[in-house]
Amino acid sequence: MFESKYSKVLTIILVIVIVAIVGLLGFLGYDYYQNYMVTKDTSDFVDNFQGEIEDGDTTGEENNSIEGDGSNPFDEIKSAEGNTSSSGSNNKRPTYKGFGVLGTIEIPATSLKYPVLEKVTKSSIEAAVARLYPSSGELNEPYNTVIIGHNYRNGLFFSNNKKLNVGDKIYITDNNGNKMTYTIYNKFETTPEDTSFYQRDTGGVPEITLSTCTDDSSARLILFAKAE
Repeated sequence: MFESKYSKVLTIILVIVIVAIVGLLGFLGYDYYQNYMVTKDTSDFVDNFQGEIEDGDTTGEENNSIEGDGSNPFDEIKSAEGNTSSSGSNNKRPTYKGFGVLGTIEIPATSLKYPVLEKVTKSSIEAAVARLYPSSGELNEPYNTVIIGHNYRNGLFFSNNKKLNVGDKIYITDNNGNKMTYTIYNKFETTPEDTSFYQRDTGGVPEITLSTCTDDSSARLILFAKAE
């Protein structure tokens, strides 16, 4: 009698363990599939990017500063220029998932390839990375351009920026088809509210700043890179 009850308990425990393992494997498999598809889509876009701008109306979402309930790690970041439209031109840009594209970014050290979207919204930075500052203009211009991306700690977007070091290369291709090489020269962490470096003097040389959350979301990991 005792052995029969003991066997039933073991059977129940075994079933629970199997269900838990199957559920975990399913979750991991789905997460891997999503990561694979996002990476494939963005890589294909970058590989086929022509960098052409045609006449027409600009498409995409409004570049309003992001407001949310705190779940978005970029809720508190606002462009130093305020809530202004991202593009003052009447050009129709290439688009990615409905968002206007300024160009592409490639970082060989982390195998990163993404379109750079022209407007920061909650949904745009769930699709790729985006230009936060300035609120207008193009890439590869003689000033600092801030590009932000999520750190989901799973390899997507800017999750691997922590692995980058001074001296690593970043390649930016703009909508005129110009591909410029940038070299990382500074890496540091700062508070989420710090925007003091956005309008830094670049001496007329194009620079980019990459910004993302630290792994614990308590600070921002910042990378400065200068065009060669």
